[in-house]
Amino acid sequence: ISCTKTRQFYGREGYPFRSLAARRKGGDMIQDNDTLQGLIDVVQGFVKERLIPNEELVEETDEIPGDIIDEMRQMGLFGLALPEEYGGLGLTQEEEVLVSLELSKTSPSFRSVIGTNNGIGSQGIVIDGTKEQKEYYLPKLAAGEIIGAFCLTEPSSGSDAGSLQTTAVPDGDDYILNGTKRFVTNAPQAGIFTVMARTDLETKGARGVSAFIVEADLKGITLGKKDIKMGQKGAHTCDVIFENCRIPKKNLIGGKEGMGFKTAMKVLDKGRLVIGATCVGISERMVADALRYGMEREQFGKPVAQFQLVQSMLADSQAEILAAKSMILEVSRKKDLGEDVTLEASCCKLFASEMCGRVADRCVQIHGGGGYIRDYAIERFYRDVRLFRLYEGTSQIQQLVIAREMIRRAEA
Repeated sequence: ISCTKTRQFYGREGYPFRSLAARRKGGDMIQDNDTLQGLIDVVQGFVKERLIPNEELVEETDEIPGDIIDEMRQMGLFGLALPEEYGGLGLTQEEEVLVSLELSKTSPSFRSVIGTNNGIGSQGIVIDGTKEQKEYYLPKLAAGEIIGAFCLTEPSSGSDAGSLQTTAVPDGDDYILNGTKRFVTNAPQAGIFTVMARTDLETKGARGVSAFIVEADLKGITLGKKDIKMGQKGAHTCDVIFENCRIPKKNLIGGKEGMGFKTAMKVLDKGRLVIGATCVGISERMVADALRYGMEREQFGKPVAQFQLVQSMLADSQAEILAAKSMILEVSRKKDLGEDVTLEASCCKLFASEMCGRVADRCVQIHGGGGYIRDYAIERFYRDVRLFRLYEGTSQIQQLVIAREMIRRAEA
């Protein structure tokens, strides 16, 4: 890494960020500001010097280079949001958002590599796991020794998670797992799956659903072919099929049946804030690229950035980015204080993902014909960001969640 600030941290034996929690100032929301800024500097340098130069390689090969994944492990990025006692960096929600903003100023596939370990692939264990489950799995996830994946969506149930059909039937000391999960991020690389399955076959809806830790090398697990997606090359998804797969009862998250849906919803609150931050980071990158292009490209004897209609698109994009960023930081602080942020997290995900789509469209427009060809990154980003309005709850589901929470709070 050539960046001077980055070099002060990057490459040291034992990253200083692993002691973040020990540097916590009494009563402060943010941990040690200097150390946090050092981590952000490292991520900025890593994005600039390693990730951005490899964007096209990932697009062409549909793979993240192995040496980059190794560097992510060394930097502790697989454990950003995992507790320090299990080898993670123990970042607060606000701090994780600040780091995600920087890590997202490149192809979203790079963040996806570590995203499930810090989010949906691990947080069920962090939030509701037993002591034994945490001690066994979280250190492996934090170190990047294994990659976690989250199995909720099915061929016949997505947003209607309460209608899932995957079953887990008790049999002695085990459960027998049967069913198919769809669009599972990082499934081809996963070492463990967090699987939502119905344990109460008589109870309809969400109350009969439980959450399990399922190791990927168990008999009875097969993977479907990798999905060919519109964008986000290098971030792999596929079906995961369970056929009479035996999982030990000790791998029931929290040791209690019927808690799976509640666990999933807690995980998604956190994930929606991080996805919102990802939308902000990539939007900042797109606008920076569009502004640079507009200042260099000349028409009618002057840079196109000097034309008022182009300036309008730049200004609208910048204003929306600031609004989304402010929302996400505010709600993250509330979450760190232990407040219920289900409504607010959905607001952040809805606004930020829709904003990101509008920004991408404007930035293509600023590039003109160049925005429609592969010579410029905006063509790739335009395809990549479309997914943000779909996964971890579509925009329409966010609207339903927001309205439902408004009614619930009013009734209370």
